[in-house]
Amino acid sequence: MDGGQPVSSFGELLKVRRERAGLTQQSLADYATLSVRAVRDMETGRVRRPRHETVRLLADALRIEGRIRSEFEAAARQQEFAQEPVAPPAARNAIVARETETEALFDALTVHGDRLVSVVGLGGVGKTRLALEVAWRVHDTARWSVRWMPCGDRELVGAGSAFADVVRAPASSGRFDGLAELIHDRPTLLVLDGADGGVHPAMLDELFHRCSGLRVLVTSRSPQGLDGEQVIPLAPLEMPEPGLEADVRALGAIGSVRLLVSHMRKLRPGFTLGPDEAPVIAALCRHLDGLPRALEFAAGWTSVQSPAQLMARLSASPFALSAPPVTSCERGDVRESLSGALLMLTPRQRALLVRMSDEEGCWSVEEAVSASGWSPRECLEAVHELFSRGLIRVAAGAGQGGVRFDVLNLFRLVCREERDRWRAGPAARFPALATAALAG
Repeated sequence: MDGGQPVSSFGELLKVRRERAGLTQQSLADYATLSVRAVRDMETGRVRRPRHETVRLLADALRIEGRIRSEFEAAARQQEFAQEPVAPPAARNAIVARETETEALFDALTVHGDRLVSVVGLGGVGKTRLALEVAWRVHDTARWSVRWMPCGDRELVGAGSAFADVVRAPASSGRFDGLAELIHDRPTLLVLDGADGGVHPAMLDELFHRCSGLRVLVTSRSPQGLDGEQVIPLAPLEMPEPGLEADVRALGAIGSVRLLVSHMRKLRPGFTLGPDEAPVIAALCRHLDGLPRALEFAAGWTSVQSPAQLMARLSASPFALSAPPVTSCERGDVRESLSGALLMLTPRQRALLVRMSDEEGCWSVEEAVSASGWSPRECLEAVHELFSRGLIRVAAGAGQGGVRFDVLNLFRLVCREERDRWRAGPAARFPALATAALAG
């Protein structure tokens, strides 16, 4: 009770006390030295467990004392759960240049209430790191529990994880009794990381039905194709446009440059992006398509090669880039990620990718229709798939004439290599793609 007026939550009580004091959310935030978003999130219930220090600052700003203050602080404590929410795994490195994507994904789960969200993109584009960043944010800010399932780790999946059946064979009725009791209606984020083998609809339907507070975040190289799935394509980082290297300050604000320079500074303390190295840094970012893992590999080699030497090596053989011997990043090479993405395409999708990789500059869907000879609907569907999977990107500076696309530079090289093999002899690796590409 608040002066005879019943309230059902701390957020509602906060709003009542704020309005009674004649304050806006912004003015209360200013007096309490908090952000207006923090005040709004508490009032709307997005933040279910404000910190004690935050509650004290609010009480001071509202100038409430005595019994009313005690009731105000008690209302905040009543929203605490009996047990601490489960935390996600610890991040091993900082996330760079993904502020917009982090905000969009966080809002999809907490504001828009999407229950099934898939982050889709190339291997090495940073899906896992983005999911981890959002998982920590919902844990710290909204006080959700986070259950993390590394689907690509067969040892962990086979070790008896409570969530393993979500990515394996369908379960019989009642299979999730213990799991549903564990989650119940508590706000929980289940992360299925690397679910390239697919997620079973029956599993998710049962969990969603029995766990009202459950949200599921999937990372994979292709959409799951499930009802209610919100797909968020994750593209490589923004690349510097040609000529931008003349403005070092503007160049340093570009996402791919920020990431590359941040990794280089770990190996070359004191490194500063200046006019002398700006052109080659910009060229590296463009050559590697702003792909985070490729940029991390490249930065790892700058301890023994200058950026100019590295660029010369990659110009001669772009797929010679692999993880350096001493590194914190995943092993492998750039070609491995690209080949895996190609193998997941249908022959028709691969054929269109090969054909459009020959186009100089950017192109529109209408131009793809003309080049392929397909119907507009067939071509639009294939372009949509290629974009969702991160093999093509929206071209920078597209005008009012409509959306235009670019094939990623690295995929242009792969497609040209494969096309040359087909013309030289039997296409042993991608026979369907060879037939479609050469017949089209």
